[in-house]
Amino acid sequence: QVQVVESGGGLVQTGGSLRLSCTASGRTFSSYAMGWFRQAPGKEREFVAAINWIGSSTNYTDSVKGRFTISRDNARKTVYLQMNSLKPEDTAVYYCAAGAWSNRVREYAYWGQGTQVTVSS
Repeated sequence: QVQVVESGGGLVQTGGSLRLSCTASGRTFSSYAMGWFRQAPGKEREFVAAINWIGSSTNYTDSVKGRFTISRDNARKTVYLQMNSLKPEDTAVYYCAAGAWSNRVREYAYWGQGTQVTVSS
């Protein structure tokens, strides 16, 4: 099993940057793909970015391409989401998850509690 915990959310102005961190317990952390999802009030949870178990492949939703970067450090059991050029529409609760290499919510078995990101205009 894997326990997932996110951190690094906060309030930032339009055009600013934040880096989210996600730490995970479990000796098998490096065998999981890791994903970031987000959910705004009244909206369904949506895929943001994913990285495979070794960190050689990444995937992003179109709205964040060129602005967000996902990376992982298996020695530290940590995955990061560097968010640049933030926009108000990026405002959401961001969730980190571990699971299969996928952009689908249901393919991720382990989820963090979420961290709030608010981008002011």
